[in-house]
Amino acid sequence: MPVLKLSKKSVDGLAPRDRAFIAFDADLAGFGVRVMPSGVKSWVVEYRPNGGGRSVSKRRVTLGKTTALTPDQARRAAAGLLARVRLGADPAAERAEQREALTISELIDVFDAQHIGTMLKPGTAVSHRVATDVLRGAHGSVKAGALTRAKIATLHAQMADRPYAANRAVAVWAKLFAWAAERGHVPEGHNPAKGLKKYREQGKERFLTSEELARLGTVLTLAETRGLPWHVDEIKPNAKHAPKESNRRRILDPFAVAAIRLLILTGARLREILHAQWSQVDLERGVIFLSDSKTGKKPIYLSAAAQAVLASLPRIEGNSHIIAGAKEGAPRADLKKPWAAVKRTAGLEGVRLHDLRHSFASFGAGASLGLPIIGKLLGHSQAATTHRYAHLDADPLRRAVDTIGTTISAAMEGNKGGDVVPVRKLGTTST
Repeated sequence: MPVLKLSKKSVDGLAPRDRAFIAFDADLAGFGVRVMPSGVKSWVVEYRPNGGGRSVSKRRVTLGKTTALTPDQARRAAAGLLARVRLGADPAAERAEQREALTISELIDVFDAQHIGTMLKPGTAVSHRVATDVLRGAHGSVKAGALTRAKIATLHAQMADRPYAANRAVAVWAKLFAWAAERGHVPEGHNPAKGLKKYREQGKERFLTSEELARLGTVLTLAETRGLPWHVDEIKPNAKHAPKESNRRRILDPFAVAAIRLLILTGARLREILHAQWSQVDLERGVIFLSDSKTGKKPIYLSAAAQAVLASLPRIEGNSHIIAGAKEGAPRADLKKPWAAVKRTAGLEGVRLHDLRHSFASFGAGASLGLPIIGKLLGHSQAATTHRYAHLDADPLRRAVDTIGTTISAAMEGNKGGDVVPVRKLGTTST
């Protein structure tokens, strides 16, 4: 292999041969230019890693084409790379490792197969996949170890109009990178989503009033007897074939109606009611013992009203679920359509099924049952989760303000029926 002082003139003078060859620099050992039979020339560096002798194979790193880097630029880059080699680095191995490193999309696939799909409950898995799909869509082709905090912050900012979803997504992304670091998929400590400031979230709780509950009860009774009215778009071509408006009623599935009643009467989560089985019901104790829930094993306590709902339901042969679905042996999948019809007829637009759980808790708090009791009924694993209902425990405060107000009012009216306590000046004593 030729050795010469590599300059623009000398490099331009290197003619291609039948086979590729390298011309090395006379001054900087390991620095050279590779000439391909096609005439393409590239700056290269050859070295032996870890200070090895001739027994260690040489490694080669390409710096770039001669049309992209001047001889001086290439020489400086080569000198820096060789300095790193003397300190123990292996640039060729680093580049190979980088080429083999997982992209964000590939990392998410591994995370889904080894963690989301095997370690999480179905509902939690769905929310995790929603968050990882957002990350995949934005940066799927980026190497996981190269994703920057700035890119994560920008993606988070793009979701600012959905603060709850944005914050949940960041939590999942941070979990993804922590999991990846534990398994060596990204460098230790590389977590661009960790510590990112979250958006302020507005509470979503909606509590039904007594009047709204009365409307809900009336509509549920109507739904299982006469049926609920259904809407026809008169503009559509087939509207003329629809029944007369007076005959447009649909009786809802009794299992769907029962599920809605149980949600408001127990404060249970939707999936807890839909997936509950007859074998878990202990009517003598008034409890449904769930073997699994969002917070693990959990009892759902049944009031007399809730027990009456259970007593009204038929048991379907071959189906162990309380809320039987149309598919043989399966529970009802969801309550979207029946709940949409019920809340439309009851004038409860905007009320979610989960708000029935909040309403159950709100009535308990309003009756001064105490947050620990409400937390146990709801199956909260942490007291802080129940604390959102603290402001609804108004009875003690109402009694206190009534007492104070009566005393103040009596004093202002000249102590008519009130017991006025004189206020002493600071520093004086009573006699």
